Formats: sequence, structure tokens, C-alpha cells
Amino acid sequence: MILNRAEMLKLVKAKTGYFDIIIIGGGATGLGAAVDAATRGYSTLLLEQHDFSKGTSSRSTKLVHGGVRYLQQGNVSLVLEALRERGLLIQNAPHLVRNQSFIVPNYDWWEGPFYGVGMKVYDMLAGKLGLGPSKNLSLKKTIERLPTLEQKGLRGGVIYFDGQFDDSRLAINLVQTAADHGATLINYMKVTGLKKSNGMVDGVTVQNQLNGEKLEINARVVINATGVFTDNILKMDKPDAKPIISPSQGIHIVIDKEFSPGESAIMVPHTDDGRVLFAVPWNGKIVVGTTDTPIDKPSLEPKALEHEIEFILKHASQYLTGNPTRKDVRSVFAGLRPLVKAGSGKNTASISRDHSLMISESGLVTITGGKWTTYRKMGQDTIDQAATVAGLNMKECVTENLRIHGWLKNVDMNDPLHYYGSDRVEIDKLIKEKPELGEPLHERLPYLKAEVVWGTRNEMAMTVEDILSRRTRALLLDAKASVEMAPEVARLMAEEMSEDKAWQENQVADYEKLAQSYILAD
Repeated sequence: MILNRAEMLKLVKAKTGYFDIIIIGGGATGLGAAVDAATRGYSTLLLEQHDFSKGTSSRSTKLVHGGVRYLQQGNVSLVLEALRERGLLIQNAPHLVRNQSFIVPNYDWWEGPFYGVGMKVYDMLAGKLGLGPSKNLSLKKTIERLPTLEQKGLRGGVIYFDGQFDDSRLAINLVQTAADHGATLINYMKVTGLKKSNGMVDGVTVQNQLNGEKLEINARVVINATGVFTDNILKMDKPDAKPIISPSQGIHIVIDKEFSPGESAIMVPHTDDGRVLFAVPWNGKIVVGTTDTPIDKPSLEPKALEHEIEFILKHASQYLTGNPTRKDVRSVFAGLRPLVKAGSGKNTASISRDHSLMISESGLVTITGGKWTTYRKMGQDTIDQAATVAGLNMKECVTENLRIHGWLKNVDMNDPLHYYGSDRVEIDKLIKEKPELGEPLHERLPYLKAEVVWGTRNEMAMTVEDILSRRTRALLLDAKASVEMAPEVARLMAEEMSEDKAWQENQVADYEKLAQSYILAD
């Protein structure tokens, strides 16, 4: 199934009667629900106000993990569920998820035994879906694996294994998977209201963000999977609804690989504010994060705060001998966690990371909280409930062993095009037909012109930002380089979409403005 927004819109307009399920929100949670619903055979429509995974779902720490921190907090059931889901995701999307070694450096005498035992528990909980046994490392072995780690006072380390992935690429593959099974998914389609009859929600009103057109669409059940924007939809249902989301911001900085050239990631279990700090190799760079800052109001484009940037740079310098400074930061990005309020907890680091499923009196189904690792299970739980609310025939969930679009078992993770999986051959075909598409877009990044054509033609990219931020990850890997790529990306897209010079200029201007908040001023 080729993803084509115009074709998807036609399907919606031609639809007579009701969709079984409408899902609001095209992040990890909404897409997981869409795949689940479509594979059960329910007629499914997903609507996203911006681009798929525009929000939190493209701004994660890029980890598929059980959550070592939740183990520390004693939340064993959450860890068990996440470890199981991690194992399934590696099976179902091997082209995107890889096994990553992590090292916890030990600077105090008690840390080796303490974290060693903790990681053994982690291994045990993972059972047969484990990725490899954890073990204590000598000082020598720790330095061999992490040559740029701060050695003063270092005693050794503990190595363990978790998963690492590309979040927005997985999101696009989930859009394709849902579409392959008959779902309709549309980006840039904002839900502006809920339709009701006899007090029960039975559809939505929407506005096309690209041309202003308004539509009304009917459904047997509506699912609110809007992450940090959950409360907006709850208020459409019930204007006096109390907010349930307590948004928390986490930022990451991206630095060059030379700051930590080993294959292993670093995990610091306890920073000054009690958060875990990760320095993870990703796409030839190192992603360092994250923070936990309560935020009053969610936005589509959150910005890293000065004190967060200082916090991460300070900790990165404590653990890396290269002492990265502001001028070494290639990109800084911020994401918001949709944490569900538990009473009056002020400290967002302690608020529940579990997902919450609610059904309103009007039949609106709301799913929120959770994390990328458990997206599949959240989808399953949500559709089980939604089918009951809608009175649909109950059908078994089949996503546990469902291969995600692009599934390819043996990929060379060092090949820049590996994350296309089985679609890779199609990109090679584009280059064969038009060799100039094999040219790189920028000398500092691994992306080819063919990827712009492919993303526009087959992955519903509608803007330069869609390509540079989420179809490729240029914005997050090297924001300045991505700005230099923008005019060529706009030109290639305009050719595909039959857009004029004015469209290209507007796109580039919009993109340059957006990218500014990813570039650190010296």
C-alpha cells in the first residue's frame, strides 16, 4: 500500500456510514492502536493534527528498554511488561531495533556489587527474551570499552544489554503497517470537535491543516491518543473536565562520536536531580540526556531551557574526558512526557510512567502515559476496551507476532539505508532510474537525494520539516547541516508535488525558523 494523503482523503470522503474506530493522535500510542484495530479487521481511521510522531514520539532517548530505573523504584510489573515488549519489538522490527550494550561506571566501592545484583534481576525478569547476560567489568575492561570515560576514581563497571531504535522511522513503518491492513491514516488533519448523539460520542469534526477544508466523520467509537494534548480532547467532550496530564520536559543534546568512540552506551544511574543519564551511540553521533522539568503548557515545538542544557553539559563533562561544551553540540531537542497525575505529586520524576486507560461517560476512550517500548501492549489494551464500548464483534489481537512493515532479518546496521528494511530495494531502483538521486544531500550526514523522493512519494511527507526531522533525522543529528540541506530538499519535493518556487521559498523559511531552537548559540 503506497501512502498517499490525497488518496486517503478520498477514501474518507467516499465513506458512507460509520468507521468502526477513529483514533485521534499519530504518535506511538495512536499508531499502535491503529495497527491493532486494522489487523483485527475493524474499519479504522487515524487523524493527526501535524505530522506522524511530530511530538514526543520523535524526541525520545531512542531506547527500547525495560526501564532499569523502574526496577530501582520497585515497579517490577512495569519492568516485566516492558522487557517482554522489548523482546517482541526486536523480533517484529529487526531492521530498526538493535541490541545495545550499556555500561554503568562504578566510582564507589559499593556500586559494583549493588548494580551487579540489580542487573542480574533485570536479566532474570527478561527471561528467554533477554538480550544477553549482564556482568561486572574490571577497571581495565571498562576502559577498553569506554576509552574516553573519566578515569579518576573509576573502579570498574557493570555491563548490561537493552534495545536501541529509531523512533520516528518506527512510527512511519507503523503507519505503513496499519495501511497495509486497510486502515486510513491522515496527517495534517486536526480534530476540532467531537460529534455526539444522545450524549454519546459518535464522530469528529476536523479541519485539513493544508487547505482549511472542514469535514464531519462518523465513528462507532473515538479514541483519544493525543499524549500531552490529552486534556484538550477531554475538554471537547466535557468543558469542565479536570486536567489529568502533568507534562514533563526532557531534553537531549547530540555530540560527535569522538566524545565516546566505543560501541557501548554509558548509563549513569544517579545524577544530581536523581534522574538517569544516558550517553548513547546513535546514527554515528552520541545522544546525551535527559532532564525532567515540569512544564505548564504543552506545545508542538517545545524548546530546551538554558538550565537543562547546562545540566546535561555539566554531567557529560563529569563522565567524558573530552569535556563537551556548547560549541560541540550538533543539535539540542526537547520532548514532553504525558505523565498522568497521581494525586498532587509535584515531582514529575516520581509520577507514574504506566499507561492509563479511561472511558468517559460519553464513551470517549482515552489512552495516555506509557512509553515507546510498550506501545504495542497499549494498543492492544485500548482496542479491547474500544471494541467493547462500540459493541464490535470481539476479535483476537494478532500484533504479538506481527511483522512490522519493512521487516528484514539480516540488515547491516552500518549501512545508512538499513532502516528502510525491505523497502531498501525500492530506493535502489530510484537511484538506478535517476543516478543523481544517489548523491548525498550533505557531506556531514549520510542522507541521499533519493530519500527525499521516496519520503514524498511513499511516506506521506508533506513539508521540508517532515523530511529533515522525521523521515531522515538530519535535524536531530546536525541542525546546521540540515538547514544547509533545506533548499535542495524543497526543490526535490516541489518536483514530486508539482509545487512552485514560492512554495519552496516558504518551506525553506519555515524550516530555518524552526531549526533555530535546535542550534545552540555559542
